[in-house]
Amino acid sequence: MEGLYSMGYKNPTPIQKEAIPVILQNKDLIACAQTGTGKTAAYLLPIINHILHAETRHLNTLIIAPTRELVLQIDQQIDGMGYFCGVGSIGIYGGNDGITWEKQKHALREGADIVCATPGRLIALLQNGDINFNHLQHLVLDEADRMLDMGFFDDIKSIINYLPKNRQTIMFSATMPPKMRLLANQISNSPVEVNIAISKPAAGIVQQAYVVHDSQKQPILKRILKNEDYQSVIIFSSTKDKVKQLEKDLRREEPSLKAFHSDLEQAEREEIMREFKNKKLRVLIGTDILSRGIDVDGISLVVNYDAPPDPEDYIHRIGRTARASKAGVAITFINPRDQRRFFQIESLMGIEVPKLAVPAELGEAPAYNPDTQPKQKRFPEKRSFRGKAKPKSKPKP
Repeated sequence: MEGLYSMGYKNPTPIQKEAIPVILQNKDLIACAQTGTGKTAAYLLPIINHILHAETRHLNTLIIAPTRELVLQIDQQIDGMGYFCGVGSIGIYGGNDGITWEKQKHALREGADIVCATPGRLIALLQNGDINFNHLQHLVLDEADRMLDMGFFDDIKSIINYLPKNRQTIMFSATMPPKMRLLANQISNSPVEVNIAISKPAAGIVQQAYVVHDSQKQPILKRILKNEDYQSVIIFSSTKDKVKQLEKDLRREEPSLKAFHSDLEQAEREEIMREFKNKKLRVLIGTDILSRGIDVDGISLVVNYDAPPDPEDYIHRIGRTARASKAGVAITFINPRDQRRFFQIESLMGIEVPKLAVPAELGEAPAYNPDTQPKQKRFPEKRSFRGKAKPKSKPKP
């Protein structure tokens, strides 16, 4: 409780109210909740409570998450919640040097209460015989739908083979695609299902859109960034190359801006995230790698420079703002090619997002007529991020 109070927790969120009692009863759980609803604490708090009463704490809990950023975020939350009761964790992820690899192996041998890992690095350690999960009590798959999107289905099945069958399995996700339900049936035991506002953005998000030609995007974005009320901004673009180009084009007018992408070294990415969290950096530009696994309070504006590939990506992107019951603004640029996709997003949410007028001096804007636009295939850029995935290759953790 002292840890909770020190972190500013006062009242449980809906997902915490539903999930914590189930986990305390040692039942398997499948929980669907949108990002920013407090799902990490929903499973960490009851698991920490279990650990405090466990006979064997060595490698008691395994948490698997899709990205390094999310692993680091979870690891930090464990530090905060478990600080006053001596519960510790270790983050296991790739993209670092051999010294870090040895440190991870040493920490695992010495023992940690909770291991939080990306699938790729975890499999490498398991295959080398560096981890023994014989005493594991809890398995958590965080953002399970994202891991399946990234091609980790077989990796997760492989990891399960190293774990004891007599365990509690907890799955958290924003959506429930058929493949995830298939996975749940294979690795869980009569799980309880909890659903909290699936595929709906947080109520505090003010959603707006501009219907534009591509040439009009950047002038409008520059105008938006001149609004000093937006103290903390994330801009999403569809590809890594576009992210880099945007950084070059905007840096002159907005010096407190950096791009976040996979070409950066891990240390550089961590430093950028620290600057952004500490408000030393006003604007962050990235691909959908930022839409999950980033937990920063006080983000006032999210800009979709390119409309997201599908409705669920949109929900995750704009969910970066209006977290913890705070307000925020989400603005999307819709070019003619993306109109049908954005209409699908509106249909999923059951609302029509207001379309703002493009400044007259920027020229005539296209009309919003999604029914007249040709049906598009899914973005190839989405596949290049989620997977870089050829069917037979494994994505880099």
